[in-house]
Amino acid sequence: MQFSATQIAEIIKGRIEGNAAVTVSTFGKIEEAKQGELSFLANPKYEEYLYSTEASIIIINESLQLKKNVSGTLIRVADAYSAFASLLDMYQQLKVQELAGIQEPAYIHPSAIIGENVFIGAFAYLGEHVKIGDGTKIYPNAYIGNNVTIGKNTIIHPGVKIYYDCSIGSHTTIHAGTIIGSDGFGFAPQKDGSYRKVPQIGNVVIEDNVEIGSNSTIDRATIGSTIIRSGVKLDNLLQIAHNVEIGSNTVIAAQTGISGSTKIGKNVMIGGQTGIGGHLQVADGTKINGKSGITKSIKIPNTSVTGNPAHDFKAALKSQAMVRALPELDKKIKTLEVLIEKLLKKE
Repeated sequence: MQFSATQIAEIIKGRIEGNAAVTVSTFGKIEEAKQGELSFLANPKYEEYLYSTEASIIIINESLQLKKNVSGTLIRVADAYSAFASLLDMYQQLKVQELAGIQEPAYIHPSAIIGENVFIGAFAYLGEHVKIGDGTKIYPNAYIGNNVTIGKNTIIHPGVKIYYDCSIGSHTTIHAGTIIGSDGFGFAPQKDGSYRKVPQIGNVVIEDNVEIGSNSTIDRATIGSTIIRSGVKLDNLLQIAHNVEIGSNTVIAAQTGISGSTKIGKNVMIGGQTGIGGHLQVADGTKINGKSGITKSIKIPNTSVTGNPAHDFKAALKSQAMVRALPELDKKIKTLEVLIEKLLKKE
């Protein structure tokens, strides 16, 4: 597929500087791009490559003032990063649309309802009463259990397992190896020291426009639903326990674990390797620094916390500054001790 600078500018509502007829067929990083490739510049740290890149078309911010001549065609936009992301999304959608039909061998129960323009890859399994919306793509070796519902234009990547009764929304992406709806970690201690399994009879509900990274697990609820609200973006290698609720447009980085029945608000940002205890609440707009440990509820919206146990981010920075000053304070104290000792001897 080839696109001219004119076509790209129309899509991203940009202003062309240079040859409007030049075409590109693929993408490249600005420091490595060759002729026939499209690149972008959003981070000022990479501006030096703007003047040496061989990219045929470069998307830049409207506000950028050039220091030298540029060999490629420029397209100026308000936000180069967002514009480039929208082009990548369009390119990916075009590639995904090429997939259609049902590959063999695949198992589809006769009671399953399959929408139009659906792709089902080889060795996929679709159980009883499964419902698949129009335009959805299910890649090879995926498992879709009984009574699972998947919306429109959703992508289920290879090796994803979705257990029975779970619901997946539209325009959602679940990456390879992720497991949706496995049993929550529920065991009742017995008098003899053993543990009796508590049946997990709920499900998982994932709403629209969600993206879930590879090799993550989202456990089904004991009763009711584990819920991932619309617009949530989850990284790889996450553990989300039974009956957790994650509010809309929240983002969570890799290796984070959220214990059972915890409620995460809207527009929350959680850094990687964070641990969150069970039966807690995290208010809307909270920012949690990576490797934090959340042991109590965060009830004030738009709070920033860090550390283990987590506490106020600004207070933590002050504490760190004080710790760094300790060696100098130690010197001053020793100097004062010497002076005091001398004064005492004079008495």
